[in-house]
Amino acid sequence: MDNICNMDNDNPEMMENNVVRLGGPIRKGIAKLLFSRFFLIVFLIIFQVIAITAVYVYYMEKVPMLFSLRWVFILIMVIYLFNNKMDASAKLTWMLIISILPLLGTFFLLFTQSNIGHRVESRRIRQQIDETRDVIKQDEQVNKEIRHDGSGTDDLSTFLCKTGCYPLYNGTEVTYFPIGEDMFEAMIRELEKAEKFIFLEFFIVEEGYMWGRMLDILLRKARQGVEVRFMYDGMCEISTLPDDYWKLLENKRIQAKTFSPLTPLVSSHYNYRDHRKILVIDGKTAFNGGVNLADEYINRVERFGHWKDTAVMLKGSAVKSFTLMFLQMWNIGIKQAEYNAWLDETDNVSDDEQSFEDANGYVMPYADCPLDDYKAGETVYMDILNRATEYVHIMTPYLILDGELELSLKYAAQRGVDVKIILPGIPDKKVAYALAKTHYKSLTESGVKVYEYIPGFVHAKVFVSDDIKAVVGTINLDYRSLYHHFECATYMYKTDCIADIERDFEETLVKCREVTAETIKNEKLSYKILGGIAKLISPLM
Repeated sequence: MDNICNMDNDNPEMMENNVVRLGGPIRKGIAKLLFSRFFLIVFLIIFQVIAITAVYVYYMEKVPMLFSLRWVFILIMVIYLFNNKMDASAKLTWMLIISILPLLGTFFLLFTQSNIGHRVESRRIRQQIDETRDVIKQDEQVNKEIRHDGSGTDDLSTFLCKTGCYPLYNGTEVTYFPIGEDMFEAMIRELEKAEKFIFLEFFIVEEGYMWGRMLDILLRKARQGVEVRFMYDGMCEISTLPDDYWKLLENKRIQAKTFSPLTPLVSSHYNYRDHRKILVIDGKTAFNGGVNLADEYINRVERFGHWKDTAVMLKGSAVKSFTLMFLQMWNIGIKQAEYNAWLDETDNVSDDEQSFEDANGYVMPYADCPLDDYKAGETVYMDILNRATEYVHIMTPYLILDGELELSLKYAAQRGVDVKIILPGIPDKKVAYALAKTHYKSLTESGVKVYEYIPGFVHAKVFVSDDIKAVVGTINLDYRSLYHHFECATYMYKTDCIADIERDFEETLVKCREVTAETIKNEKLSYKILGGIAKLISPLM
């Protein structure tokens, strides 16, 4: 790497291959773990859970007459759940839990629904979304161009604009990356061009080759006066980063924030993670997809065989939406937050810069917030399935479906649409892998074709349909993504890169084995048992 060894007095530590490392190795060993901040926080959380349970058991023993009211109480809770607006599968799970542990189960149900420890944060996030709902105006000419063309994109645009500020754009060039390595090299090239600002928001960050190369550029750009802001999910502090990593970055002139860091208090806030992956450069270039900032995502290290991931790069007007998405999360809790100065950069194209006004197709970046009543991620997927006429081809690392989404997949196949799903051949999580297999029989019997990627792990989140529609982003086909995580994705209609996405799917399909009635019958008994048990609580996972 150029210039790494020629930094000034605020040089970061270096590691092998001249890759920048700020934090040093993550703590290892029992002794270091026992005296770490992480252990203290986890210990305090476990202590609170034990204390709550002990109080419950104590009073149940002291007041045995409460047992006589057990079935009346369960009946009341069943009536309550039937009238609750939660997903039907989640209702069944909670009914099971409450039938076994009526009071304790009810306590945890009310705890999760009350958002204890999360109300303030939830209110701030919703406030940011509401206050910026009209920051970016929808170009009505764009709406007129697709109105009533039969694709349903106009209807989907109307829906997404109700969930937040997610206009439909033309004038945007989209490049598809069929593998993380290609995205990484493009990110490096674009970061080197940054002149005004760099915004990064990622779920996983781990020190190594990938993040080290990027960090070297960020440090140099920050010293040159470029505004660099970096936000990562708080779960990184458990396994991949030191708990004070944001401070280390700020010491190097990079503004940094941790989303929902671990604290000593029991809180439902931990259920909502920032699973988004966004990089915005100068308001003119944006990246979005499944790729996190760790070496397995570019096959620099091997964890679960070959890592298959995908992403897109946007240049043009639609970049503005990703700039806004980042600022909404960054500005949580900030009064009189500034937006327009950063959003206007997208429109400031100088004479010597390339304009993308003639780019084909339409692009609609959007986000999914778990704190509202809209299930944007799932709705977009089901809209594609329900409107498809020829095919819907899907890549996803997980398949943990609710009733509505499973019905949409089956219905599409039953009315003659070619529905194919590519899943990992080597799992990263055994329980999730087993849960996916519980859907195989129902889906394949309905005509859905399921495949497993033989070389390794598929982490891509891709929908492509009828050569005219596609979605690439962070949204998995599981409860975590569809109900509990902050997510984002890029919806494309008639863009040139859709042909590249379908070509990549077909080339990946050649490396897969098909799931058949015979393979389902011969599946390992351990997976059948594990999947059957895990399915009882799958909505809570």
